Amino acid sequence: MRVDVYTPLLLSLLLPAVSPVIGRRMAPALAARVLTAAAVLTAAATAWSLVLLATALVGSAPPVVAEAREDGHRLADPVPEAIGVAACAALAVVAWRVHRAVRAERATRRALRRLAQGHPADTELIVAASPVPLAFAIPGRPGRILVTSAMLGALEPAERRVLLAHERAHLAHRHGALVTAVTLAAAADPLLAPTRRAVAFLVERWADEQAAGAVGDRGTAARALARAALCAGRARPVCALGFAERAVVRRVAALQTAPPPRLWSAALAVLALAILAPLCAADATNDLLTPLTSALL
Repeated sequence: MRVDVYTPLLLSLLLPAVSPVIGRRMAPALAARVLTAAAVLTAAATAWSLVLLATALVGSAPPVVAEAREDGHRLADPVPEAIGVAACAALAVVAWRVHRAVRAERATRRALRRLAQGHPADTELIVAASPVPLAFAIPGRPGRILVTSAMLGALEPAERRVLLAHERAHLAHRHGALVTAVTLAAAADPLLAPTRRAVAFLVERWADEQAAGAVGDRGTAARALARAALCAGRARPVCALGFAERAVVRRVAALQTAPPPRLWSAALAVLALAILAPLCAADATNDLLTPLTSALL
């Protein structure tokens, strides 16, 4: 347990380090899925490791130690008491962060549902009369696309098709679920915050590529994105899946080059790294619970 229980924590440092590289070199659709899965696995393993470190304090409790000695059992050396106490404090912080993230997610979904109220269930596009240029996807069943009149007026017809294809890609590929999953993972493990930012950027790049393919012109897609960003200015959408958000300069530059390769080998390497975290946590569980259970029985 001495080494295995700390391995997920170490992997929490490694995954954010490789996330930017994966985001730049790999096709955004594959990179977003891989990084989200890796973040969820790593965050779950890290949280469980904290539970194990906190549980190890049970082996140091005087009644348990005394009973084990009377029965002739020898308990495995527990982790240092200071680490166990720190793990308990960390678990309290994790619980608070996850609770706060869940509340924020629910509040966002309620706000988005209110925006879609009053429209027929089969209405995909909602056009709001507003001088603020915005466009974003509203996840749900059914998913909706909300665009303001100011945004539509700022774009040429071909650029409007890019915008709508971009938002449809968000809904079709359930990008909202990916962003939510990696957000909760980062709430449970703050070290994964860079991975969360990478995934939030990648889903926008993914939608950009889908939109460029739908209109058949990467240059038009780049112009639509640049024009939308210029007219949007400081306007902020209420949803993370906005058209003119998330590092627009990098996205425009990416659309002016060839689509990145899939790099399945790199994807498998990242997944293997992520799977290592729960495997080590499982091994640490066995190392801790076997002697502790034998002592308590």
